Amino acid sequence: MDMHTVVVGTSGTTAEDVVAVARHGARVELSATAVDALAAARLIVDALAAKPEPVYGVSTGFGALASRHIGHELRAQLQRNIVRSHAAGMGPRVEREVVRALMFLRLKTVASGHTGVRPEVAQTMADLLNAGITPVVHEYGSLGCSGDLAPLSHCALTLMGEGEAEGPDGTVRPAGELLAAHGIAPVELAEKEGLALLNGTDGMLGMLVMALADLKNLYTSADITAALSLEALLGTDKVLAPELHAIRPHPGQGVSADNMLRVLAGSGLTGRHADVTGDAPRVQDAYSVRCAPQVNGAGRDTLDHADVVAGRELASSVDNPVVLPDGRVESNGNFHGAPVAYVLDFLAIVVADLGSICERRTDRLLDKNRSHGLPPFLADDAGVDSGLMIAQYTQAALVSEMKRLAVPASADSIPSSAMQEDHVSMGWSAARKLRTAVDNLARIVAVELYAATRAVELRAAQGLVPAPASQAAVAALRAAGAQGPGPDRFLAPDLAAADTFVREGRLVAAVEQVTGPLA
Repeated sequence: MDMHTVVVGTSGTTAEDVVAVARHGARVELSATAVDALAAARLIVDALAAKPEPVYGVSTGFGALASRHIGHELRAQLQRNIVRSHAAGMGPRVEREVVRALMFLRLKTVASGHTGVRPEVAQTMADLLNAGITPVVHEYGSLGCSGDLAPLSHCALTLMGEGEAEGPDGTVRPAGELLAAHGIAPVELAEKEGLALLNGTDGMLGMLVMALADLKNLYTSADITAALSLEALLGTDKVLAPELHAIRPHPGQGVSADNMLRVLAGSGLTGRHADVTGDAPRVQDAYSVRCAPQVNGAGRDTLDHADVVAGRELASSVDNPVVLPDGRVESNGNFHGAPVAYVLDFLAIVVADLGSICERRTDRLLDKNRSHGLPPFLADDAGVDSGLMIAQYTQAALVSEMKRLAVPASADSIPSSAMQEDHVSMGWSAARKLRTAVDNLARIVAVELYAATRAVELRAAQGLVPAPASQAAVAALRAAGAQGPGPDRFLAPDLAAADTFVREGRLVAAVEQVTGPLA
């Protein structure tokens, strides 16, 4: 576990803190300012609870049942019941890192002082994270409106010592047993607290933040593999010239072109269009090679937009109703997941397109009619072995799935709660399919890397000199175990090792040893 501490205050959090807590087990601590804000907001809720007039979320039912005034004697039961009834998720368990992000981001909003939750409840939320106790949360149950209700309810159930949770050893046990084993007392919810624990975009936001962290690595990796493919296909690097991208000043396009140009520095393979026996002189490379900066760069710009939206949401207090600084408790619609859902869907689209262009370059490398002197399927002895033929099949199957995953979830809405919640964002669904798409993209980039490095080695065997950065990528991939020793090392390609090599950032690190930091 990462033992550095993330301090949760009243003004939101950062993407880096989310990743540290969700993936690396960083400890969580409430700031003194947050504790004071929690106590101050609670005084306001307690005062409203003592009044005879009904206040939504404090002394009423919820959703379509908000018209019923709930007496003092039933309010603790009301808060318990909303958690129990809303913990209605189904399907496979959600990944541990997603649940930890969900819990941490809910704590972030609670600590803002706008929810009316007591300090001791917030502290218990931090205690669960620090103990490594992870509630069992299921795939289905959120419509992305009124918050990620079922997922957050399963987390709140654990706070109450109910339901099931996973301990730090990975064993799923009754939550009450796990809390007792770690000396954590279950919480007894008071007015508004049950609702406040459920009403947020925390699940979809957590998945967005982690997807962005992964995609920043994968987009740089894809710039590298595009450069390697261009080199192996004896393409021209003239299309990467800064002056060409300056006259179409999309920021991401310029960044991707610069990355590729730096990877290709010193290459003896680029610009040899007319030098391969049997080839007619080529004036231009194929779109998948020539337009890589435009496609990769447009995706980068979409990532930047999603990063802005995520930053705004990380600074937000999402609850309904909210406690305002002047003491008012007001109903609102800030729980609606549309801003997050849209960018989750935008990312699924650009990720699918990036996977598609990677696959087109791989196919070109394997086709002897378009690879300009490379053997069929990059085989050692074509016909006796099939080379990377089926590796491209695998890549193509992944790309096909990516296209299906690119269909927007946020374009749909399905009414719920007796038409009270009659327009929803489907942001949780958008986040779930994006996670699959990002996972697939790493595999797709890994296949292109495997093919491109094989092709670069074959060019070196033809007497050409690859770029120093390309040589570094080839050596690092071989050292990672993705290729066996000797001439038969490509007969059984270890694509899983290449996949791990890419997603762990080792490709970028190896190349940066030559190029310096890439964007």
